[in-house]
Amino acid sequence: MNSQSYYNPNVTLPTVLCCVCGLPINPNSANMCVPCLRSKIDISEEIPRQSYINFCRGCQRYNIPPSHWVTAELESPQLLAILLKRVKGLSKVRLVDASFVWTEPHSKRIKVKLIIEKAVFSSTVLQHSFVVEFVVMPSFCEDCHQGAAKDHWNAVVQLRQKVKHKKTFYYLEQLILKHRAHVRTINIKERPDGLDFYYSTRNDAIKMVDFLQSVAPVRLKLSERLMSTDLQSNTANFKHTYSVEIVPICKDDFICLPAKLARSSGNISQVLLCLRVGTSLKLIDPNTLQLAEVTNEKYWKEPFSAICSYGDLLEFVVLDVEPVSTRGKFALADVQCVRARDLGRASGSFFTRTHLGNLLRPGDSCLGYDLTSLNTNNSDFESLDHCQLLPVLLVKKHYPYRRKNRRSRKWKLKTLDKEIECTNQFEQDKASAAFESFLQDVEEDRELRSTINIFKNLHFNSDDCAVRNEEDEGEEDFPEPSIEEMLDASTARAAVFHCNGKKPGAIVNLTRQHRRSTATISFCLASRYSCPPNQFGTGLKFLLAREIDLKSILSETKEAAGIHWATRQAAKSVTLSTPFFATKSSSPRKG
Repeated sequence: MNSQSYYNPNVTLPTVLCCVCGLPINPNSANMCVPCLRSKIDISEEIPRQSYINFCRGCQRYNIPPSHWVTAELESPQLLAILLKRVKGLSKVRLVDASFVWTEPHSKRIKVKLIIEKAVFSSTVLQHSFVVEFVVMPSFCEDCHQGAAKDHWNAVVQLRQKVKHKKTFYYLEQLILKHRAHVRTINIKERPDGLDFYYSTRNDAIKMVDFLQSVAPVRLKLSERLMSTDLQSNTANFKHTYSVEIVPICKDDFICLPAKLARSSGNISQVLLCLRVGTSLKLIDPNTLQLAEVTNEKYWKEPFSAICSYGDLLEFVVLDVEPVSTRGKFALADVQCVRARDLGRASGSFFTRTHLGNLLRPGDSCLGYDLTSLNTNNSDFESLDHCQLLPVLLVKKHYPYRRKNRRSRKWKLKTLDKEIECTNQFEQDKASAAFESFLQDVEEDRELRSTINIFKNLHFNSDDCAVRNEEDEGEEDFPEPSIEEMLDASTARAAVFHCNGKKPGAIVNLTRQHRRSTATISFCLASRYSCPPNQFGTGLKFLLAREIDLKSILSETKEAAGIHWATRQAAKSVTLSTPFFATKSSSPRKG
């Protein structure tokens, strides 16, 4: 088929001269060029070039008039929305785009670049871009003002436990710190039998109560006091008090269940040991390895108390161990032991049965309760046949020589900032001993460590702990937290820098399985390039960002860090442009 050709005439649009400067332009309703239009008409004249925003220095929040305060990060969409609401005159134009212009974080200035459009004359749309500068005005919100006032609160949570020590409160304190349940607390006061949490609003106190109910078996009582009332507006001001009582049972306590409760719990023996206190009580029979669980509702229907607790533990020395059976992580064994103070005497040894058969060896030390010399007024325990009871209840293994020679730990725990009442020296020594016992429980119980955060002790001196007696050579199984379980107090959140000009980008949390290897890599990089280790953070992105040979670094640190192949694959998949710590030369220095 023959192709047909068509005639396409070249159409030239007519031009007119600008009525102001005389340049040829395409015709429009104004008959003016764009520069002349902008010189004659300013579509942003009603929009101010400078404004301000209030920032609370206490709680790090921004103000939304009239009295609302919200949290927003720098250069976040939330902050941009707050700033645009502060700009007057945007309702008369069309907003095309808005973006941040980078400024120094300490300059107290935030710059936003705006692009707007507006129709002028009849069919001409004019677009204009400009920068609005916001001055950050430091101030205090109403909540922070009230918090600074002495004894100003509207709700209080009174946490109590009727026991002789505070090991339970030390554990709850670590849970509160880990889950950040104390962020809305005005003040925390330590009482002889518990803690008081003060709040400015009732809702914040209710959130704390809900948290406590989710981690411990508690009983709640509510009371309120009328402070003022207004009959005309029918309003009243109350102060609310939430009394939270924790069950008076702690880990490693010796208890005697009521007969009715023991029958309803699988017909278990009444003489039990408390393994763990969570939302319920986990109990074990050391004679049969039978387990039982007492829920919060069951306990308060038929409450009971501990017969022996932390302060009644005695040290025993194991003479012989004969395994009997195994159930889960516990091993039943017949043990011959003697009190440490009676060691070397002709008499005084005990034959008992324990659930620690997988931990105890002849010559080991352990802590337990001596039931032969027990004096108690518990009616449930007195009703039992004492001839069928075990003479000794062994609770846990003990490391006397390591404990004696230990001067410091390579890990530490954070504590709440609370007011402590002035106590005598006896009470202070008692609290220090209870806290040391809690630290020992953290060392020996891996499951307990998994529920809290432990941090590296930067002031740990290995030379102080190098002193060991010749007698502690049999305590090689001394439990200690591994480096993978520790967080760095100064870099709990590691910054992985995604470079955008001169500013760092997102902050990410490191996974536990990479914390050890990345710290070792940072040390190797610091020694190679002669710079502080904290400059490299703990992220693997720097390996590719500085064009470092990944395989050589991994081979150097494989033995010390134990890096898995999946870690290397994750590092290879990372891409990064323009490294934050890049030097003028594109290639790394050779060391």
